[in-house]
Amino acid sequence: MSNILFICGSLNQTTQMHAIAHHLLKDHECYFTPYYADGFIDLFARLGWLNFTVLGGRHKHETEEYFRRNNLKVDTRGSARNYDLIVTCSDLLVQKNIRGKRTILIQEGITEPEGVLYQLVKWLKLPRYLANTATSGLSDEYDIFCVASQGYAELFVRKGVREEKIAVTGIPNFDNVKNTQKNGFPFHRYVLAATSPLRETFRFDNRREFIRKCISLAGERTLVFKLHPSENAKRAISEIHEYAPGAIVYEHGDINQMIANADAVITQQSTCTFVAIALGKEVHTNLNIEELKQLMPIQNGGASAEYISQVCERILHTPIDLLQIKRKAARTRLKQEQADAY
Repeated sequence: MSNILFICGSLNQTTQMHAIAHHLLKDHECYFTPYYADGFIDLFARLGWLNFTVLGGRHKHETEEYFRRNNLKVDTRGSARNYDLIVTCSDLLVQKNIRGKRTILIQEGITEPEGVLYQLVKWLKLPRYLANTATSGLSDEYDIFCVASQGYAELFVRKGVREEKIAVTGIPNFDNVKNTQKNGFPFHRYVLAATSPLRETFRFDNRREFIRKCISLAGERTLVFKLHPSENAKRAISEIHEYAPGAIVYEHGDINQMIANADAVITQQSTCTFVAIALGKEVHTNLNIEELKQLMPIQNGGASAEYISQVCERILHTPIDLLQIKRKAARTRLKQEQADAY
């Protein structure tokens, strides 16, 4: 029986990891940890300076509460035992104690646009986390990257991810959106506005203008706001009450169900835009809808977690020496390609 460590993050990432583990629990020991870091980033997280990220604050609290509620085996920071396989929700940081181990990376959801920060990170070799999810997959510190769709596979390859390391499996939570249409959310026929934590991640956001846009698009329909978990909720609620005093505001709740019951959905930069498009909603977003349709997560009736578990089994049965040889060969090819480029 193998030991598997699932490195979780946001509640969305945590539920994805639990769904995958569900198919492995019969034959393996599965342990879970909140997301963690090393060095000065770990120090900043312990001081509470990174509470707007998955390293602390609401994200960490909700993840730990989810562990307790579901009686999951917890090994904080994966420090209590040796692991045969690591399944992680992000490679923006690659923790020291997982390097060299069998590792599978899972795409969480939508990735950030390739803006200025992405270009700076890629060409100046800056830390990947500065560009957020735009640099997902670029660590090369994993054996397989399980992605949402063929469209995303092509996007990641264009960015520099090795094609042989990608498995198009679909991703849990976004592979069966029609299932959200049967729900207990109490309202219908409204306009839903899903906010993004742009300011919390040091990007520009004219929130007053966004709220006014939402009011205009809603017209006579009820306007409902769902705040992103990483947002400064106190500030966001205050702004909405000031500029849209008649709007309903939700800080918590299942946004997929809210989308299913809405007439129209307004987003900034959010994975939930995929759900709105898949359900055929009237969609208004800062993102390119045609591009999103190409990237749309596979709708396989909720089978993605099982498919990913099969990838886990395959990697577990691959000798670690062979995986390390493949990694070394990949790095050698990458260095040669970079040299040839110059």
